[in-house]
Amino acid sequence: MSINQEIKPEQSTLAEQNSEEAVANSHPNNTISATETVEPHHHVATNETLNAKQEAAVDATLEISTPAEMASTELNETVTAEVEVTPSVEELKHQLAEVTKKSETYWNNLLRSQAEYDNLQKRMIRDLDNARKYALEKFATELLAIKDSMELGLDAVTKPETTLDTMREGLALTAKMLTDVMAKFNILEINPQDQKFDPQWHEAIAMQPLPNVTAGTVLHVHQKGYQLNDRLLRPARVIVAKVLETEKSLENQG
Repeated sequence: MSINQEIKPEQSTLAEQNSEEAVANSHPNNTISATETVEPHHHVATNETLNAKQEAAVDATLEISTPAEMASTELNETVTAEVEVTPSVEELKHQLAEVTKKSETYWNNLLRSQAEYDNLQKRMIRDLDNARKYALEKFATELLAIKDSMELGLDAVTKPETTLDTMREGLALTAKMLTDVMAKFNILEINPQDQKFDPQWHEAIAMQPLPNVTAGTVLHVHQKGYQLNDRLLRPARVIVAKVLETEKSLENQG
């Protein structure tokens, strides 16, 4: 009994020691110490992450604010440039004086051009009126010589020494002068003797049957015609040949 009793106290002592060690191991101080040994690494990583995030946020803020700042800077520079470029009152007065002078010059030029145009228009109207009034001036001047020749012929008739041949020569000369003047002004004579009758330029006053003559041939010019350039002044009055009745009957029989 004594031996067992001695052993039991030793076992109980060992059990108490083991329990104390277990309690000691499970004591919060031990956990804290373990945590404290780990915490330094954890804090270092956390600080680095925070620093990286803060730097990224600052960069983002800088990136966002940079365009606005640049726009503001450009606006300030523009305003400054405009303030610097704005002319003074004296310069504005000088510019106004120059513009006013130019406008007066342009206005005077316009008035001068208008006056010249009005004068030109009046001159053209006057020239047209003169052309209508004096269009026959040259023709009338040419006719004066013919009239003088006719008056000389009339005077010669009253003289006893004037012969018929002399009068005939004078009249022929006067007629030639008139023909030359008319030709000078493109007044042409229409004399269709022995030509084909043309109703555009001729006027038939009679029809005459003749043998061995082609029908429609002008047999006689009773009155000559005249034309001015391509315009008919007076048709030639003519007698035209026609087919004989015997020739018509022979043609019908044939």
